[in-house]
Amino acid sequence: MSQGNSAVTVEVQAAQNGEHDAAACTVLQVLERVSGKWAIGILLECAHGPRRFTELERAVKGISRRMLTLTLRNLERDGLLTRTVYPTVPPKVEYMATPMALELYESLVSLASWAERHRSEIADARSEYDRSSALVTRV
Repeated sequence: MSQGNSAVTVEVQAAQNGEHDAAACTVLQVLERVSGKWAIGILLECAHGPRRFTELERAVKGISRRMLTLTLRNLERDGLLTRTVYPTVPPKVEYMATPMALELYESLVSLASWAERHRSEIADARSEYDRSSALVTRV
């Protein structure tokens, strides 16, 4: 192992032992998590109250069961959702936004509104770019 990678083993062992370094959770990692393709839809849904898995599956169009499960786990791990399991048969599981996620909600709504307002302009810009790129490659 090179000298530059000598801390990797220590980091992996710390992660396996449940230790974490707050500095290792960068702003970019946080932004990637909350702006992920599926995370926004899930967080917007859960901000309106507790949601069951099947409710989220129906509400977030195009998400697979596996991706929904993975995204829910990651959002729970990051402290943005709480998962409550009720002792019933079959088990009832609900996901709810945490106060931290509710604070994020307004920003997500603003981002979604911006995307809605500008989607046709972006589509036009893409078409124009594709047309001009096609002309350049022909020359």
